[in-house]
Amino acid sequence: MKRTMLFSKSDRARSESRRAEQRRLTGMMKALKAIHTATSPESMDPEDLERQRKGQEVLGRLAAPMAGMSWEPFSLSGMNAAWVRPNRGHDRRHAILYCHGGGYTSGNLGYSRPIASKLAAVTGYEVLSFEYRLAPEHPYPAAVEDAIRAWDHLMYLGYGARDIVVAGDSAGGNLALVLTHRLKAMGRRLPASLILMSPWTDMTASGRSYQERAELDPSLTLEYIQAVRGAYARGEDWTSPYLSPLFGDFSGFPPVLIQAGTHEILLSDSVRLRDRLVAAGIPCRLEVWSGMWHVFQMFPLKRANEAMESIGRFLLEQLSI
Repeated sequence: MKRTMLFSKSDRARSESRRAEQRRLTGMMKALKAIHTATSPESMDPEDLERQRKGQEVLGRLAAPMAGMSWEPFSLSGMNAAWVRPNRGHDRRHAILYCHGGGYTSGNLGYSRPIASKLAAVTGYEVLSFEYRLAPEHPYPAAVEDAIRAWDHLMYLGYGARDIVVAGDSAGGNLALVLTHRLKAMGRRLPASLILMSPWTDMTASGRSYQERAELDPSLTLEYIQAVRGAYARGEDWTSPYLSPLFGDFSGFPPVLIQAGTHEILLSDSVRLRDRLVAAGIPCRLEVWSGMWHVFQMFPLKRANEAMESIGRFLLEQLSI
C-alpha cells in the first residue's frame, strides 16, 4: 500500500510539472506573438529595422545563461566578434563557429549570447560568434564573405577544418550551409560537422509548411520571409545554392544534426534538407520537437535544455567515430 501511494504521489508530481511547463510554453508563445506584432518585422524601413535590431539585442542579453562562461569581445579585422569560453576545464582542441540568425537583416553579438553560451556549456568547446554585415545596407554576398573571414581566422589560429563545428540558427543555419558549399567549391577542407537549428534553407519558400504551419508559428510569417529575402538578395536567383542551400550538391558534406519545431513555417526547410542529405549519403539526424517554435533553443525552457543536451551527445558521438 505504501509503495502504491508513493508511486501515486510521484505520478501527480510529474503531471503537475508537465502542466506547469505547458503553461510556460503557452505564455511564451503569446509573448512571442505580441513581440512579433510590436516590432513590425515585415518592414525594412530604417526606423523599424533599428527597433528590431535593438529588440533582438535586449532579448539576447536577457536570455543569455552566461553563468560559468567568459564573454570576450574582440575585433576580427574590423568585424565585431566574441569568444565564449567555459570557465571550467574544457576541450581546447575543438571550436564551434556560430552563425547567428535574424533574417540577414538583424542580429548581433548581443543576440548571439544565449545559443553561443549554451553550445559552450553542453560541448565544453570554445565558441566563436561574429557580427556579419546586415542587409539591406550590406546585401548578399556580404554575410558570406564575413563568414569566410571568420573561418579563415580559425585557420590562422591553428585549428584544422576537422577541429571545427559550424553551427547556426535560422538565417545563421542558412549561412552555415552556404559557407560549407563555398568551402567545397573552393576545394578547401570542410568542417567536422554542422549543427542547424530551424535552418532557413529555401528562399523560394516552396515548402508546404509555409502554409500548413502559418497559424501555429508565433514568430515568423511568409510576409517576413519575403521581406528579408528581398532586402538580402533582391534581383538574385533564389534557387542558387548560395542563397537556398537546399538546392546544392551535398556530396562530401560532413555529418549534420538538424533541430526544428512542429510550430514553425520553416519546418519543411528542415525536412527537405534531411531528405537531400540522406539521398547524398550524408549522415544526418533530424529532430522535430513537438509543440516548439522557431529557434526555441534560446529560451529558458526544459525542452530547450534537452535539445541542447542532444547537440552535446551528437558531437560526442562524432568524436568517437
